[in-house]
Order: sequence, then structure tokens, then C-alpha cells
Amino acid sequence: MKTLCSVSTLARIFALSVLLALGQPAQAQTDPLPSWNDGPAKKAIVEFVQVTTTPGSTKFVPPAERIATFDQDGTLWVEHPMYSQVMYILESVPALVKAKPELAKVAPFSTVLEILKGDRAAIAKLTLPDLEKLAAATLTGMPVQTFEAEAKKWLAEAKDPRWKKPYTELTYLPMQEVLKYLRASGYKTWIVTGGGQDFVRQYSDKVYGIPPEQVIGTAGGTKYGYAKDGKPYLTKEPRLLLNDNNAGKPEGIHLMIGRRPTMAVGNSTGDQQMLEYTQAGDGARLAMLVLHDDARREYAYGPAQGLPATKVGAFTQALYDEAKKQGWTVISMKDDWKKIFTFE
Repeated sequence: MKTLCSVSTLARIFALSVLLALGQPAQAQTDPLPSWNDGPAKKAIVEFVQVTTTPGSTKFVPPAERIATFDQDGTLWVEHPMYSQVMYILESVPALVKAKPELAKVAPFSTVLEILKGDRAAIAKLTLPDLEKLAAATLTGMPVQTFEAEAKKWLAEAKDPRWKKPYTELTYLPMQEVLKYLRASGYKTWIVTGGGQDFVRQYSDKVYGIPPEQVIGTAGGTKYGYAKDGKPYLTKEPRLLLNDNNAGKPEGIHLMIGRRPTMAVGNSTGDQQMLEYTQAGDGARLAMLVLHDDARREYAYGPAQGLPATKVGAFTQALYDEAKKQGWTVISMKDDWKKIFTFE
């Protein structure tokens, strides 16, 4: 028996030596994107990572320049039927009205109370100025720490009305795999979102593995002051510093990163300038757009390719045509993703 074991061991060692000598791996490489179907989108990601990280490649990108930027709403997690931060704003109104009862009969606060009581049609009454007023009332006028505590509490308790799960569990598994694949290949991953920067920073590290300092979002001003005990603090003010949408995205990237991304991913017209800016750089570039075309597993909206029109995360036919013209990769949720959520 001892002789047989020794022979078996020698055989394994010999086989391993032959594989190494031939330059072949002893174990097959695992798929970095298992939730993706084989196709042009998956191929584009894998080939991009390979050519930009392989020394000697004509498209090699030095580690310091490996920057990948991602929109969040509709790109990394669900944005329908309404942006999560808008839900946070609306659901913060009752506490505000409790503190200031006179607001209960004043629009748009009274309109929000109608919505939260079940009158979904009342949402149509809200205008952009109304939302701006609500945002100013619920997101500013408080110390930064107070906002952070309130946002974290809401994120821990609030649940999406369709899936009955916390919003932070509604991230797209295929995109999470891309983020991890890129970081394992020496890339820094950034969130570049039209959402509130302070809001997204409360969960970006836990949910995406992206630290708060790598989040660029719409940002308001703060004011420095002192508490009664003499400790300094910052108060959030209703003063816009950066509208991180459309042209604001490349402007924010330059301000916060100081490097042009080599890869950018979005899903709507608000991301077009970020993709344009990324592609305009020298060397290898990858620009991608997520198309929501799976009504069964998630949502279907465009109006590109005849999909239903929407005011939340619109992907127009003009943007689709521009993507094809510029060579940007359009990701079909229906065709390219085996799974959308971890809980499927």
C-alpha cells in the first residue's frame, strides 16, 4: 500500500511538472463574470481588462491611470419606479411636518402626505421646483452628522414596494462582478452619480466596496461652526456646489479625480457626456450603457428600441443611435445577464 501511495504521489508531481513546463495552468481559470451570458458585452469587458493590464500590451494602462467610473441609479441598482433618494426625501416629510405642523397644509408638503397615504396619482402634482423645495427642507439645515445618522436609519429600515427588500439589496449582481473584477485587476472604481453625494456615501463602501472618497455626486455647500461645547461641526446648506449630471459629470470627474477615466458605464442621457469624455482620451477606452429591457425580472423602459417612455432614467433612441455610432457597448439586461439580483 505504501508503495502504491508513493507511486500515486510521484505521478501527481510528474503531471504537475509537465503542465508547468508546458506553460499551462494546473487549474482552469474561473469566470470573473459568471452572471453574464457569453456575448459582445461580456467579451468587451474581459478583453478590455486583459489588454489594459497585460505588461507589453500596446494598450497597457499603468496602474495609476486605471480609472473606471459608474453611474449609480439604473446602472448599479434599481431606479424605478422612483429614485431611492427621492423616496428618502418623501418619507422624511412626516417627521418634518411633526416638527413644524404648519407645513401640513402647505404644498408641496401636503401633497407628499397625500402620496404617503396611498394617493399615488398625487405624484403627478409634484414639479421640479417642488422637489427642489422638498430636498432643501429634508436634506439641509442640519449638522452633517445628523443627516448621516438619519440616512443610515432610513436605509436600514426602508423597503422597496415591489420586492419588499432593503434598497441596498437591489444592486445588480452582474455589475457587482464587474466592480470586483476591475479592482482585482488594479482598477480604481468610482461612483459618479446625479444623486446626492452625502447620501450615496453612507452606503457605498458596504454595498459596492467603493469608499466614500471615491463617490462623486450632486453636492451642496456646508458651513463651519462651533457647538455649545466648543466642538467644530459642519451644517448642510441649501447651496448647490455641483450638479453632477450631464456635463456636470465630467466636470466633477476632473474636480475630484484629476484623471480622465479609461472606462465609464451609465444608463441614461445624463451619462452621455461622461462617456464622451472618457472615449476622447488616448489609448484603450471602454464606454458602456445599460438598457433596461427586461420587464419580467426588473423593468423595461427607454424609449429607445420601442421601449416604454419614462421620466426616470430615460434612454432615448438618440442616445442609442449615438452609442452605435461611437462604438459604445449597449448592455441588454434581458440578453446579457443570467441573473439580475443575488436573491433570484
